[in-house]
Amino acid sequence: MKEIAFFILLNAFGHLCYVGSRMTTSLFALQLGASAFTVGSLVACFAMLPMFFSVFAGRLIDRVGPRGPVMIGLALIAIGAALPFLHPSIAILYVSAPLIGTSFMLLHIAMNSVFGAYGTPEERAVTFSWLALGFSISNSVGPVLAGFAIETFGHAGAMLTLATLPVVALLALWRRKRPLPRPVHAPRARGTGVLDLLRVPSLQHTLIASGLLNMGWDIYSFLMPVYGNQIGLAASTIGIIMSTFAFATFVVRAVLTQLVRHVKPWMLISSAMAVAGVAYFLFPFVERVPVLMALSFLLGLGLGASQPVIMALLYEASPPGRQGEAVGIRTTMLNISQTFIPLFSGAISAALGMVPVFGLISLMLLGGAWFARSRNR
Repeated sequence: MKEIAFFILLNAFGHLCYVGSRMTTSLFALQLGASAFTVGSLVACFAMLPMFFSVFAGRLIDRVGPRGPVMIGLALIAIGAALPFLHPSIAILYVSAPLIGTSFMLLHIAMNSVFGAYGTPEERAVTFSWLALGFSISNSVGPVLAGFAIETFGHAGAMLTLATLPVVALLALWRRKRPLPRPVHAPRARGTGVLDLLRVPSLQHTLIASGLLNMGWDIYSFLMPVYGNQIGLAASTIGIIMSTFAFATFVVRAVLTQLVRHVKPWMLISSAMAVAGVAYFLFPFVERVPVLMALSFLLGLGLGASQPVIMALLYEASPPGRQGEAVGIRTTMLNISQTFIPLFSGAISAALGMVPVFGLISLMLLGGAWFARSRNR
């Protein structure tokens, strides 16, 4: 348990910098006089390069092991966050954002490799649940930390403050001389590529489920502010509603460390998708804040419960020596979803209104629940 806590902290310090930097970059750009379009393009830069390089990063980690990539990832996240302090300008933010995003992608895939290799196969879902719980904490703390740092030190000072976090993690890892856990290395056969990996049926099924859940997660962060604004809610009220979603992911992941010992993975995924699908179906018919908070909490329970189980299934379904590559494929899908789902959702809602968007994602998740239930059988 002591080692697991150490690994969670390594990842959390890098993730805190990543989450805090995304928020600070947006506010820093606005303070420097950037337009809304410029801010949007800067945020997209965090996901743009990882969308293209995640599979390559996964293959590299499979070949060399996770320790070096974790150290490089932490070092580059710190450099990326420190750059705007050294030269505060929009141009530097366009360098900083993709550097932070790509470095965190490297750290993320490497740490998933560590958690997948730690312990026995029977413990894998539990260890990924602990990792996901750490993500929930850093996801909640990151924006708060960034906000206080901005108010105390200014935008440039906040970026430097956030840069110290991965440096602390890097020093802690440098002092640990033991190698990090890694999957058993297997030589890669010539001529094998992503398409060969995607032909593995169990991996196909896991990636389909992962893609649907990613869409459910990403569309919430876009739809809830738009819907809240449409029904006349204040920005602070929308923030409170959305915070219940984050709180729910923390709650369910705390319970999940025990639940995964007793519930079959595909049954849990099916239930999570069904809960999320029902929540999305009800959203456009509700305008009262307490009910919207309850639906957000319900949605957070469903989507938050599934991610650790997906990671465990992904690891088990991957051929020996190609686990990092499989995580890279999932990370590519995640970044595509983060980049394009808001664009498509915005286009549909502008043309047809909000109800069809909520209805479409609800049908997709309920269909995914049926799909996952059939895998369980």
